[in-house]
Amino acid sequence: MSITVFIADDQAMVRQGFGALLAAQSDISVIGDAADGAAAVAGIRRLRPEVVLMDVRMPKMDGLTAARAVLADTATAPKVLMLTTFDIDDYVYEALRIGASGFMLKDAPADELVRAVRVVAAGDALLAPSVTRRLIAEVTGRRRPQPGAAVVLSHLTAREREVLEQVAEGKSNAEIATALFVAEQTVKTHVSNVLAKLGLRDRAQAVVFAYENGVR
Repeated sequence: MSITVFIADDQAMVRQGFGALLAAQSDISVIGDAADGAAAVAGIRRLRPEVVLMDVRMPKMDGLTAARAVLADTATAPKVLMLTTFDIDDYVYEALRIGASGFMLKDAPADELVRAVRVVAAGDALLAPSVTRRLIAEVTGRRRPQPGAAVVLSHLTAREREVLEQVAEGKSNAEIATALFVAEQTVKTHVSNVLAKLGLRDRAQAVVFAYENGVR
């Protein structure tokens, strides 16, 4: 069954280029697009795609506002992948806080875009490593600890906290398994437990939580 995708970007060439690339994949179907945030929200609510590629900066309604609107529909919320031309963008940080599944640069190689769609459709988060490191540095300088975070963190086992620290560095399950000398399936279990205990949607929110609350 095909992964259904919606593309929101104010540049026609980007929409057409990404659309053609993704439509050429046997397991991906592009079911709609929009040139501004308001049209994107309307189209997404009508078509209910599984994955949305959302440009950060668009007319009428920016990508953050549009993402917040569609992610608020929790029963039908798609996986939102933010697209940006900037290495660091406050919108990207905020998008992760409200539940976007990840972000990547628009000039990333074609195969990375295809992989990104598949990764977020599978329920994982995608954080472009080069951008994640710089985003983390930015977040570290303006932490906003959440009330009660220390109490919630105390519910984690020592190993789960180690895994959270590794996730905060943008590492994949395979990389964490290698670093901690455990099986990848074990890491997956720990990640699931961490998300459940902290009340987080995915790894993207785990990264933000970790840095806002001084885990790293």
